[in-house]
Amino acid sequence: MTTKRWNMNDIDKNQSYIKEAAGILQAGQTVAFPTETVYGLGADATNPQAVSKIFQAKGRPEDNPLIAHVATKEQLQRLVTSIPAYVDKLIAAFSPGPLTFILPSNGICASNVTAGLDTIGVRIPNHPVALQLLKEVDIPIAAPSANISGKPSPTTADHVFNDLEGRIAGLVDGGPTGVGLESTVIDCTQEIPVILRPGGVTKENLESVIGHVLVDPGIIDGEGKPKSPGMKYKHYAPEVPLWIFEGDSNGFQELIEKEQQSNHRVGVLCSNQFAVQLSHDNIYQLGDSMEEIASSLYDGLRYFKQQAVDVIICESLPESGIGQAIMNRLRKASDSTIT
Repeated sequence: MTTKRWNMNDIDKNQSYIKEAAGILQAGQTVAFPTETVYGLGADATNPQAVSKIFQAKGRPEDNPLIAHVATKEQLQRLVTSIPAYVDKLIAAFSPGPLTFILPSNGICASNVTAGLDTIGVRIPNHPVALQLLKEVDIPIAAPSANISGKPSPTTADHVFNDLEGRIAGLVDGGPTGVGLESTVIDCTQEIPVILRPGGVTKENLESVIGHVLVDPGIIDGEGKPKSPGMKYKHYAPEVPLWIFEGDSNGFQELIEKEQQSNHRVGVLCSNQFAVQLSHDNIYQLGDSMEEIASSLYDGLRYFKQQAVDVIICESLPESGIGQAIMNRLRKASDSTIT
């Protein structure tokens, strides 16, 4: 299969590119496209054969549910049987945006989108290219991250192309994404909503709009049948071992030197502030703020694929706000935590 790539920097041709990509999706093929979180690999969510092509391209088990992407609240309403009043408030506050709602499915989307559950995850992405494409295609688009299953999610079109060239029909290149982590997933089938996956919209953000919100224990222990992507299998992993270090810069430096004495080539992921406290020649600095760290995390994990390293050691980060999502992804990707 030849993967067609459209560069959305060509303003004069953008609309024709969108129409061409939409036509390929309507014909039952797969197209990757940018969202504000990560690049998604899209297919017609109402067409089970099209959805199967997502799993085939990614090498992903079909017992993990997908998120249906739509352009408007009206399109979202077409896919569900009911919407609680608090969801209306959340949509008004955070959509379009990095927030996925788990709601009762009305069966319009294929069963391999919902992994056989009676619920469906739906979101309205906040990216101009994604919204143009979704409006043009006018069908719900199932779209997990556009990467080989288990590897770091893609935040640039080059990441997608490196993973999936020849496996998918098209790639809409809309430049780098913004948030850099997958959307927050919230179960809205109960009186009190439950966060199933932390992301760019934090628990504090949600509670500022609707009051009390619970956090599912599966975020920590990974037990139970998944209602949300990212809850069942190891995810986001680089191709070499990843360790999380919990401790100060002195202990981190000692660990680096210990590994070097064993002739291990060490790559380091850490904040800019932490980096200046270390003496090492292979550090990927993630940024100053937690938002910058979230945005660059997957690029950092992918960076070491091109480096000759035997182990990546990452600084443990505070778990307030978006830090909870960052550490959730790191734990899913890591081989061990060292204290």
